[in-house]
Amino acid sequence: MSARKNAGLVSAGVAACAVCCAPAIGAFLAAIGLGTVLGVAVFGVVGLVVALLAIPVIVRRRRAKGYVEFGPREQPVEVRLGTKP
Repeated sequence: MSARKNAGLVSAGVAACAVCCAPAIGAFLAAIGLGTVLGVAVFGVVGLVVALLAIPVIVRRRRAKGYVEFGPREQPVEVRLGTKP
């Protein structure tokens, strides 16, 4: 056989492989992608549920303790510029 006939035979083999295997490879890659999307969605929903359940507990505790996040200070704070502690 000549080199040209061998190249034609290899080309036919490559084309047959692409036609045969491409759908299976594409399906595998799609399944990985769908699994990733499903995992992100599930973890997002679980995180949202945890946050929604935690917010009332945190608010209730802060109100019970009389917690004020941004209130007036009892004493003035001295600020010195240009000196290191």
